[in-house]
Amino acid sequence: MWNLRFAPPEVIEAQVLTVLPASLRHAGRSAWSDANKPGQRVDSFLEGPVFDPAGNLYVTDIPAGRILRITAQREWQVVAEYDGWPNGMARHADGSLWIADYRRGILKLDPASGSVEPVLAHRNSESFKGVNDLVFDAKGNLYFTDQGQTGLHDPTGRVYRLGHEGRLDLLLANAPSPNGIALDRTGTVLFVAVTRANQIWRAPLMADGSIAKAGAFQTFFGTSGPDGLAATAQGGLVVAHASLGVAFILNAAGEVTHLVRSPTGQTVTNLAFRPGTSTLVMTEAATGSILEADIPVAGVS
Repeated sequence: MWNLRFAPPEVIEAQVLTVLPASLRHAGRSAWSDANKPGQRVDSFLEGPVFDPAGNLYVTDIPAGRILRITAQREWQVVAEYDGWPNGMARHADGSLWIADYRRGILKLDPASGSVEPVLAHRNSESFKGVNDLVFDAKGNLYFTDQGQTGLHDPTGRVYRLGHEGRLDLLLANAPSPNGIALDRTGTVLFVAVTRANQIWRAPLMADGSIAKAGAFQTFFGTSGPDGLAATAQGGLVVAHASLGVAFILNAAGEVTHLVRSPTGQTVTNLAFRPGTSTLVMTEAATGSILEADIPVAGVS
C-alpha cells in the first residue's frame, strides 16, 4: 500500500542532465568492484551529490577514489584523487566538503586546493565497518552511517554522531546495512536508509542527544534497497532506491505520493536538491549519469 488513498504514486520522468565523459572512466577490475559488483564491468560508481554556493555539483566516484566537480556549464573536473573509497559527502559551514570514505573514515576536502585530510579514522582505536553517508545539523554536529557489509545476516550496522566539540556518540548498533541519512526540517528527527531491510527508519532525537522509539517509517522491495536521502521543506523525504531505478517522494506521514523515474539505468544511488529550489538532482551509478527533475516539493534550505 503506497498511501491511505490506495492510489498509485504519480510518476515524474527525470531527464539526463550530463554523463561522465569516456575520458574519465576507468576500465578493468578494481578491489571495490570485485567485492561489491562481482562479475560486472564497473568503470565508475557515482554517489554523494552536493552543491556549493556557486552552483557547482560535486560527486564521488567510489572505485576510483575521486571527487569530481560538474560546473554550471556541465564540464567535469577531477578535484581530488586519492587512495580511498569515497561515498557520501556533506558541505560544512566553513565551505569544506566532508567525505564518508569506506576505507578511511571521515575525511575533509578543501575544494579549492583539492587537499584531503583525515577527521576521524576510528572509534577508540577500533576501525569502522565502512562508513557510507553523512549529514550536518544546524549546530555543526555530524551524523554518519557505518554500513560495512552488514545486512539481515549481520544486523550490526551503526549510526554515530560526531559533536562539533569532538565527542563521538554511538546512536544505533543494530541496523542491517545503514546507508543514506538525513535530518528532518526541524532537526529533531533522524532518518536512516536501511538498505538490506529495504526500509527507512525514523528516530526522534531527544534533548540529551540520544534517540528513542526508532521505528520503520516506510518499507520498499527489490534486490537492493533505499540508498541516499534528502529531506523536504514540507516535512517529508525523498528516497533514492538502488535497484528500482526511481526516487520515491514521501510526505510527512511516510506515504508515497510520487516517484521520479530514471530514463537510463536502475541504480539511483543518491540525490540532492538544488539549493532553495524544488529541482532534484540524482546520481545513476550504472551509467555514470546525473539526472534532474522538477518535483512538487522543495528541499530543506
